[in-house]
Order: sequence, then structure tokens, then C-alpha cells
Amino acid sequence: MPATPNWPPKSAPRLFVEPELAAGQQRVIEGNPAHYLARVMRVAPGDAVILCDDATGEWAARVMEADKRSVTLEVAERLREREEVPDLWLCPALLKKDRFDLVLEKATELGAARIQPVLTRRCVADKLNVGRASTIITEAAEQCARTALPEIGDPVKLDALLGDWPETRALFFADEDGGEPVADAFCYHDGPSAILIGPEGGFDDAERAAIRAHPAARPVSLGPRILRGETAAIAALAVWMAEAGDWLDDE
Repeated sequence: MPATPNWPPKSAPRLFVEPELAAGQQRVIEGNPAHYLARVMRVAPGDAVILCDDATGEWAARVMEADKRSVTLEVAERLREREEVPDLWLCPALLKKDRFDLVLEKATELGAARIQPVLTRRCVADKLNVGRASTIITEAAEQCARTALPEIGDPVKLDALLGDWPETRALFFADEDGGEPVADAFCYHDGPSAILIGPEGGFDDAERAAIRAHPAARPVSLGPRILRGETAAIAALAVWMAEAGDWLDDE
């Protein structure tokens, strides 16, 4: 007698949807997500799709109908609760579009809870399409099996960021002039955190002085080489997750 395959399969396509999910619901997927399911993934009645709602967790759903314009799903069972996300914000200065897209994607994959873009004097970009950024974040979360989407803020000027900074949140500042070794700084800190990364040309002297004067700021060093903005953001996030985040062994 042939073995019954596991359901849903791990290879099932994933989508974030609104509003909250519950067992027994029917959902009609339309637009680009329907095109993805029907034309790219070629789902058929009986196939599984994994749904997340950024609130209740991850659910398995069965395809009831599928055509070119819509896919009807029936929510079957919850697979996972919404994950606990480490309380880490990434505050990257705006970069050129393709480079900032990479930051958004990798910050999502690495587990940032919030991405807060920052405007500085040397930024080569001064605007962000937040709707497009949200799409990049959602697609990255689907790809890496996150059940919680990171928040994305509207870009703010550096002085406004510092002026409104929560007093209980440490602001680790990647300073090209040096600071505490980043792994040491993260390893010995416990509590809400954020990482501030400069633009392609770096912070100017006045900005660096203002950051260092802030009571929450902790200058850190990312090593002996000057890193691009996107490289610095990804490297700092990876070190934080390894030293203080959810890459640590729970035992």
C-alpha cells in the first residue's frame, strides 16, 4: 500500500493575505497573487497553499478552484503561531534603489522587526516608494517562511530620528571612525536595540558628532574595511542575530 504523503508539502507556495485567517474560511485570491499561483506555480484543485496573515500565524489551505484570474482556497488548519520577532530595528540611510531593495530584502530574511529609512546629508536618494518597499518585504518574508512582517517606516531626517528616539532603545551606530567591536557590543547588551547605518558617502562630521552626543548611541566598529551601505547593514544584522538574536541556542 503506498505511503500517504505529508500534507501540506514543504514546497507549497506561500502568500501573505488580509484579514485574519480561521479554519473553514474560503478566500478568493485575485490579481498578481492569483497569477503567481495559477500561471507560475500551476496550482490545481486539491493542491496546498500556505497562507499567513501577520497576526494569527501560518495556515494550510486547499485549492478549490483555479483559473487565470482567481484562485479559491479553503483554509484547513493552522500550522504555526505567529513567530516571536527579536526587538531589533534597522535604521539604514537611503541608498540607490537597487541597493536599498537589497537591504529591504535581506533585513526581512535576517529577522529585523522594523526597518526605518533615514535621510542624511550625503544620501543620493531622498524618496522611498513605501508601497513598493512593502511588496519587496512581503515577497522576502514569503520566500524565507517568516510568519511576521517587519514594519516599514516613512523616511525621516536624521535629526528627527534622534530627537524622537525612545530612551529605552539602544542605538548602535556603525561609525567609520571606530568604536567598540560590534560582536562584543551586541553580545553584552540585553534589551530593545537598533542599528544605524550611514549612506554611501558616510555621515558628515556634524552628523557623526550629533549621533555620538545622543545618550542612547553606542558607536561600534564593523571591522578594518570600509563597507558599502548595504553590506554594512547586512553584516551588522547577521552579527546581531548571532550574538543577541534568534540564532542563539535556546538551551
